[in-house]
Amino acid sequence: MRILIIGGGIAGTAAALALDKAGIEVSVHEAHPGSGADIGAFLTLASNGMLALAQFGAAEAVAGAGFELTAMRLTGDKGSVVSTVPLGETGDPLRRFRCLRRAELGAVLRQEAASRGIPVRYGERFVWATEDEDGVTARFADGSTERGDLLLGADGIHSVVRPLTDPDAARPRYAGQRVFYGYTTEAAPPNEPGRIEMLRGSSSAMGYAVSPAGETFWFARVSAEELSDAEISGTTPAEWRDQLLPLLRPDSTPAADIVAATDGRLMVTNARDLSTVTRWRTARMLLVGDAAHAASPATGQGASMALEDAVVLAKSLRDSPDTATALERYERLRRPRVERNIVNSARLTPRRAPSRMQRTLDNYRARWKSRNGAAGPPSSASAGDEELALQLDWDTPLPDDSPAVQGG
Repeated sequence: MRILIIGGGIAGTAAALALDKAGIEVSVHEAHPGSGADIGAFLTLASNGMLALAQFGAAEAVAGAGFELTAMRLTGDKGSVVSTVPLGETGDPLRRFRCLRRAELGAVLRQEAASRGIPVRYGERFVWATEDEDGVTARFADGSTERGDLLLGADGIHSVVRPLTDPDAARPRYAGQRVFYGYTTEAAPPNEPGRIEMLRGSSSAMGYAVSPAGETFWFARVSAEELSDAEISGTTPAEWRDQLLPLLRPDSTPAADIVAATDGRLMVTNARDLSTVTRWRTARMLLVGDAAHAASPATGQGASMALEDAVVLAKSLRDSPDTATALERYERLRRPRVERNIVNSARLTPRRAPSRMQRTLDNYRARWKSRNGAAGPPSSASAGDEELALQLDWDTPLPDDSPAVQGG
């Protein structure tokens, strides 16, 4: 079997690594002429993402590229600490949450692909595909073609492959918030090694973590009207900073000081997601990652879900008698989980700032949960966690009746 992967980002390269481990021939076709297309945002990889990476031998390299997060502290807009909870599975160093730039994760995955002889071809902009009984032919903007048995659309939320699998799929929708990202070495906010700070502000939700080198990684989510492409490209980092600061100054948190200490390394994007994509696949094409199930960034699970996709797809193809059965099994296992993540993330992305009464109620609930031991991820695996671990474990076959894992 030969699989053509459209998109050389996290989802596409991870899929290539997992499929290669399953003994399947793959090639990755990336539209950008090089690997520098990332706009500079950072992400967190949760324990489930690190577990997925371990299945195709990339967890150690990724862990080395980022820094670990083992706890999360929530602070209200008045400066009082609401709760502090552990993050993920801290016992195994390779299962701890990791914080790193998206570009760093992509670079590690591409290096892993290169070391295994997996071809990643740049400047090949996909435009169309045709299917027949024997395979699929991908066509690129330069007039070239490639032939394979299966084509994966791993080309992100603005997928070019998606209209071929689902011509009626809705376009990505604005989730109601602008997301600011920044980096600074000039700020000195309260922090402890391995802890991410979440600040529940009066007009924003902000998070930050300080790397071992003393660099503060931060994001802020603000409910506002959608930005146009012209506004995003035509506004300087200093102008974005000046727009964000008045929203942070009223709060008794470090948020404003962190942003004020941020110089040129500041960017903003629109938070977007996908409503349900009815058809992920045809006989010879399949969507994976954000092309199939993009969520707004509120849950921080986008990259981890794409890594899970890679492993479950590779195992489905490995363990199934034919391609049709494999694709049906893959979708049955993945769709409930990723769609639940979209719903959860949308709930955490309000289209307007919460009222003072709502914030007070939320803070009270968080304190109550903290006192009762239910504020954060469970210390022991739930039934869903156990099923997911079995689905991801490379040496455990996927049974025909393997249940779909809910949650996100």
